[in-house]
Amino acid sequence: MTSGKTSAEPGAQASYTYADAGVSIAAGNALVKAIAPLAKATARPGATSELGGFGGFFDPRAAGYNDPLLVAANDGVGTKLKLAIDHNRHDTVGIDLVAMCVNDLIVQGAEPLFFLDYFATGKLENGVAEQVIAGIAQGCKIAGCALIGGETAEMPGMYAPGDYDLAGFCVGAVERGQQLTGEKVAPGDVLLGLASSGVHSNGYSLVRRLATDKGWKLNRPAIFDQEQLLIDALMAPTRIYVASLLPLIRAGDIHGLAHITGGGLLENIPRILPQGAHAVVDADAWEQPRLMAFLQAQGAIEPEEMARTFNCGVGMVVAVAAEKVALIAAKLEESGEKVFRIGEIIAETRGCTVRGSVETWSAKTDWKATHLA
Repeated sequence: MTSGKTSAEPGAQASYTYADAGVSIAAGNALVKAIAPLAKATARPGATSELGGFGGFFDPRAAGYNDPLLVAANDGVGTKLKLAIDHNRHDTVGIDLVAMCVNDLIVQGAEPLFFLDYFATGKLENGVAEQVIAGIAQGCKIAGCALIGGETAEMPGMYAPGDYDLAGFCVGAVERGQQLTGEKVAPGDVLLGLASSGVHSNGYSLVRRLATDKGWKLNRPAIFDQEQLLIDALMAPTRIYVASLLPLIRAGDIHGLAHITGGGLLENIPRILPQGAHAVVDADAWEQPRLMAFLQAQGAIEPEEMARTFNCGVGMVVAVAAEKVALIAAKLEESGEKVFRIGEIIAETRGCTVRGSVETWSAKTDWKATHLA
């Protein structure tokens, strides 16, 4: 027996195995066994399936729905994964994966019910995969949805050593008539911004380009915050807004929601506007986070480019009736959100305008950043 190949007699053709080709079924089975408790910890009413089957069942009636519409979303983490791989930071990208999906569901009024993941790599390294999936389970617990299954693909030759990719798939439900489509948004509505936790999961190709061109020392304290490493600031997981928004949606207090992802404020807010409604955002209404100001200064990024690339400190935009602003802002703050009144809806051509001015951000730094203009 040599190299895992066997022959019955001299000169006979060697017997190949899947392991010879670089795929370990045993490693895959071991991973499923290791992550089963993580998935079980995300159980919720309606989800009863164990990992290992060909699919997962979910019972919307057991989740409390009478006449639900199902809403589905899928997404990835983008090139933020490359930072995670290069700097051995695998424990939070799973939260990012869940966040990108569930935040897209909640903006349609849907409660996330169950989640499935896809993890693909050239060679399965269970220590890495377990960290990633532990993050996915944590994200599911934050969002209140069950991790009911997924796929782990080991594909030699498709990925460089150590590389992997992620995709997430989430299904949610909303009672018929409670869905958010943007049709309730109207001139006179006020726009509230919910603070982001960092860059979230968009714009990382530009972040990585800046890191390379400017020679950033990612494992040293950030110049804008000496209390944390720059890599930690960049890898902060995407905030999940489900728990704070769902009660307000069910109470009928929210007219529209925009998840600020790729395309930034300028591209995402118009997605929830009906014809004849125009969003006007005042960038002076909130203090741009130092991380965002740092990125803008490092890349001499034009204000419009900032507004199209990054969330600029606002991860979710909420459209509400003017008379309910104080009440809704208070409820959101009670739920742990940092809330800004960032603009309004006016009667004009459908679109978004972001206005602002030049400002020095902090006395602790000696550089300036430009607000959106």
